[in-house]
Amino acid sequence: MKTKSLFSVTALAAAGFASPAMADPQAAGEAPTMETITIIGSKAAAMEIPGSGSVIDKDRLRIEAATDINQMIKTIPGTYVREEDGFGLRPNIGIRAAGSERSSKITLLEDGVMIAPAPYSNPAAYYFPTTMRMHTVEVLKGAPLLRHGPQTTGGIVNLVSTPIPDRDAGGVTAIVGEYNSRDLHAHYGGKRGNVGWLVETVQRDSDGFKDIDRSGRDAGYDIEDYLIKLSWEGEGQKLLFKAQYSEEVSNETYLGLTDADFDRDEDRRYGLSELDQMDNKHEGYSLVYSLDLTNRITATATGYYNEFTRDWFKLGGGGSIVAAANGGNATAQGILDGAVDATGLAYKHNNRTYESRGVELNFAIDLDDHQVQIGGRSHKDEMDRFQPVELYDQINGSLVFQGLVEPTGSDNRLEEADALAFWVTDTWQVTDALRVNLALRHEDVESSREQFDTVDRSVLGGKRSNDSDEWLPGASFTYDLNSDWQILAGVHKGFSPLGGGAVESEEPETSINYEAGVRFSRDTLFLEAIGFYSDFDNKTENCSLANPCSNGDTSGSFTTGEAVVSGLEVQAGKVITRNDYSIPVNLAYTYTEAEISDDNVTNGFRDGDILADIPENTFSLRVGLEAPNGWNNYAVAKYIDEMCVNVGCNRTNGSFSETESLFVVDFISRYDMNPNTVVFLKVDNVLDEQSIISRAPDGARPNKPRTAYVGLEYNF
Repeated sequence: MKTKSLFSVTALAAAGFASPAMADPQAAGEAPTMETITIIGSKAAAMEIPGSGSVIDKDRLRIEAATDINQMIKTIPGTYVREEDGFGLRPNIGIRAAGSERSSKITLLEDGVMIAPAPYSNPAAYYFPTTMRMHTVEVLKGAPLLRHGPQTTGGIVNLVSTPIPDRDAGGVTAIVGEYNSRDLHAHYGGKRGNVGWLVETVQRDSDGFKDIDRSGRDAGYDIEDYLIKLSWEGEGQKLLFKAQYSEEVSNETYLGLTDADFDRDEDRRYGLSELDQMDNKHEGYSLVYSLDLTNRITATATGYYNEFTRDWFKLGGGGSIVAAANGGNATAQGILDGAVDATGLAYKHNNRTYESRGVELNFAIDLDDHQVQIGGRSHKDEMDRFQPVELYDQINGSLVFQGLVEPTGSDNRLEEADALAFWVTDTWQVTDALRVNLALRHEDVESSREQFDTVDRSVLGGKRSNDSDEWLPGASFTYDLNSDWQILAGVHKGFSPLGGGAVESEEPETSINYEAGVRFSRDTLFLEAIGFYSDFDNKTENCSLANPCSNGDTSGSFTTGEAVVSGLEVQAGKVITRNDYSIPVNLAYTYTEAEISDDNVTNGFRDGDILADIPENTFSLRVGLEAPNGWNNYAVAKYIDEMCVNVGCNRTNGSFSETESLFVVDFISRYDMNPNTVVFLKVDNVLDEQSIISRAPDGARPNKPRTAYVGLEYNF
């Protein structure tokens, strides 16, 4: 059954950051595409679901030559981003009540398949799909997210890859920029009878914008990404196979700067970080088969496998040296400057292999006024950690190798999780005006850890395990007051698994999450305001070296206690036309309060302590000027407040307990040379504003400075 559509095409374009003309793929010389795997589907669907969602479509990703997922997510209300490296290689994304700690509190999907290295046992996103090869970005919040999981508190990010075209078609985008940056995206595919195919690659490299003391080594990266898709369509059935492989070598570090050194030169890197380098590989496979059992029931089976290996070789303990220098210790500052010798510097091979695999079965049932989904997923993931340490001395400003420490204990361990999930959802069109969504999800998770006292793993040094079993209900609705106004509301239970390091006595994070709001649409104007409220019984943090918990732990989890996160999301969009010129204007704003709601004597937290990694205010504004001669210009302004580094920074009032606020403006100018060819200029951070965007894990870190690029886009 087709449900009532509230909004006009022009209003949808306004809300989706594109003018109506740009929403037509044929206008860009592209072929229509075959069905892809989405969780929302379109900008129109995002504005009608009994919850809240946003879709950044291909037009916008193409227009802004998107290579950094952080810059896209910043323009979606209800999301928070804590940048780390300036390029978006290791995103820290939070949504509503889910903090940004290495994106471990949100569900990350690619084409509907969980893509975090080990979504249950080790969800921290040290791997993130290459943004440049994405076709669409979807963000889903509220009760409808219970169809997915395992993280069901804040929201879901689904990255939709390039679909197979219905006819032979392809495209090439080439970009060159400052710091010897080079980006290439190429894809080509088509269809022969019932068989479709696509080949795709992204090649990226840069020298980076930081300068390492006393070193000829750059601070950049090299990335290769390859993808193949094959499809088959028969009578009432479809089959889609996807294989992806990528490699990354990036000279990235955990070591930041002291505040004094940051004020003098934000783009400096200490010589102690010269050896630091991330080397990783990812391969993923998925097979999706759908079968129309009847004209009302479709069964879809999905099998997937992902493997991610990485060795981030980097200095350990650098944060203590930076902290001492921040406190005025001249010896520590001398070590950072290379003027004072130091012994026993530990550089660890943070060497880990992750595997995740699973099978999912879903039945979509059309019962006229009821659209029912019933399904389940069996999933297993694991992490193998084997991390030797190399010891160096700093002598006369140079690093000299001294020896090797073989891994035992926490550096030599296995973690795994087995999870069974079941769900049933019902989208019920009660009347033409009222649509109700009912959802029930069940998560059963068994996790464990083994760590070894010997290198060969012949002696078990410790073992821990945890079982959790949660029922997660939810309900939401939309109601059309008239052709212009719509109200929505919902409530659902949120869940976040503890991970492989949890002990038997620990309870997973659970919450009750509410939202309510209003939407308005008339002609090319769209407005939406949604309030949200999340009440936690036991707010938790996932601990890692990248994101130490508020108690300083770098593994396992830490419970901060009862908490409340509430706020307001506002977005607006309008397309203004003047003398054949089109001016799309889009605004997004989020206000959030995130606090401990009850004294926690055990951990020393008090009612009113502010939670980490959640800013109070975020804001974005996008304005375009699209000319009839094909010369189109866009400016995107983004603001984010300071954030607490640890829980309770409002009470400690320490100089180093917060990040800094950041306001950045990006500019894009595009010219259509012909229907298939576009040249463009892109300038990130036009005002050259740099702030301390992060203090985790080891000192102050900057965002990217002003950087200019030129590019060519050709579709055929």
